Amino acid sequence: MIVVRGNSASGKSSVAAGLREQFGRNLAIVGQDNLRRTVLRERDRPGGANIGLIDLTARYALDNGFHVVVEGILYADRYGPMLQNLVRAHRGVSRCYYLDVPYEETVRRHATKPDAEYLTHVTPDHLSDWYWEKDLLPDGVESVIGATSTLDDSIQQLLRESGLDQIPSIDR
Repeated sequence: MIVVRGNSASGKSSVAAGLREQFGRNLAIVGQDNLRRTVLRERDRPGGANIGLIDLTARYALDNGFHVVVEGILYADRYGPMLQNLVRAHRGVSRCYYLDVPYEETVRRHATKPDAEYLTHVTPDHLSDWYWEKDLLPDGVESVIGATSTLDDSIQQLLRESGLDQIPSIDR
């Protein structure tokens, strides 16, 4: 199981998609945005229902033999206890990463998103409100990946450190 956290536009979804592309089938992506915004249409608030749904979805996929990438902003104060419990309960390898990208770079990356409608609704002011510098989980469980790491370098690091680069994909 791999957890990828970071601020908006830090590259979390791109890393998760790249992991799946490199690894192949049998890798489930549990995306906070999809579960919170699309499935539940819920705002990101402490105690939100999406926290339990992320946990349940990740556990279900793991229990059914999938490797799992949990990705999202996943603020430490709201999601930290759930993520820590998930890591503790997982019987296999678990690795947690925080993509540390400065605010100015998140604004630059955000502007390159292809969804024009999204860009009109999510402005740099929104990004500023959502930006929490170095929002790390307690106990040093996360490896920090800086903004100078390329997308491919980040993907290769996660594959290598999780051991997924040594495991064959199962064609389900």
